[in-house]
Amino acid sequence: MKYTKRKKAILLLADGTIFEGKSIGKDGTAFGEICFNTGMTGYQEIFTDPSYFGQIMLTTNAHIGNYGINNEEIESESIKIAGLVCKNFSFNYSRDNAQNSLEKYFEEHNLMAISDIDTRAVVRYIRNKGAMNAVISTDTDIEVLTEKLKSVPNMVGLELASKVSTKEPYFFGDENAPFKISALDIGIKKNILRNLAKRGCYIKVFPYNATFEEMNSFNPDGFFLSNGPGDPEPLKDAQQIAKEVIKRNIPLFGICLGHQIIALANGIPTYKMHNGHRGINHPIKNIITGKGEITSQNHGFVVSREELEKNEDFEITHIHLNDNTIAGMRMKNKNCFSVQYHPEASPGPHDSSYLFDEFIENIKLSKEMNIKAIK
Repeated sequence: MKYTKRKKAILLLADGTIFEGKSIGKDGTAFGEICFNTGMTGYQEIFTDPSYFGQIMLTTNAHIGNYGINNEEIESESIKIAGLVCKNFSFNYSRDNAQNSLEKYFEEHNLMAISDIDTRAVVRYIRNKGAMNAVISTDTDIEVLTEKLKSVPNMVGLELASKVSTKEPYFFGDENAPFKISALDIGIKKNILRNLAKRGCYIKVFPYNATFEEMNSFNPDGFFLSNGPGDPEPLKDAQQIAKEVIKRNIPLFGICLGHQIIALANGIPTYKMHNGHRGINHPIKNIITGKGEITSQNHGFVVSREELEKNEDFEITHIHLNDNTIAGMRMKNKNCFSVQYHPEASPGPHDSSYLFDEFIENIKLSKEMNIKAIK
């Protein structure tokens, strides 16, 4: 059996801790910050999510690959994770509408992965010690890997949006749709575009280094700042766009990294979390309605609650119930709001999809006010 021929592989953490497993797919070595996702399903969407660029994904679900690959279930055109660590890898799959096995998918995308790892032990370890850089490899020379691992940059201060953003602007949706949106791609997921398009939006997607003038030349009814990987602090161009949009009071919606960009544009700092939130089962409380939501999340940075509460221009709209971190905010006198989590899900529940409806309502109200002002 192919299973018996697989090579020994190791997971080496930056603090020297070693876990042994077996290789999947190609031989080789992959570096990145290790993080864990608690979702029970949706591995293909997770692997293709640009927000995970540069990270080694550790899946807490015991079985990965058992339902194969469907070509429609992607959030970008390629795998974005740096590597995969899992417990049980399924070389066979049992879903009728799958086009391929996960093994073949990894081979096509040249991804390094290992299985037969005690993932519960690894999760408990990095949950307590915090997220850190790691390497997975079929090369078991620990001294060589340790030296190479030292040169891997820390996620703090690391700009990664340029690695995943579109190179040229493109359009998404029906050009005859009633609303036009200028979206900044700093790691945008396809399902965000799908959610906007099905609500009557024609979207022009711009590269991470676009200017406000370029985005505004589309004459949009609203602006959108996407999710994405890395530290938000180095993204000065994106912060400047947020400042210009807010100054003109054009409807603005930010998700995840876009949420952090809006905070930084208003002098509210962000910081790196001990572990971050990654999964499709995170509890959120909507402060405005008092209702709870189960949400999809993927972030390692968060907006400072202490500093946000000091800012008189903002109010907190959502709180993460596990640790009371900021999950949503809005400006009191500007047409701007944002959330730290993923209302488009994919994978995940749809409890928070109403946020796209709120964005559309904000656009409608803004258009009505502009018409009245002209009259």
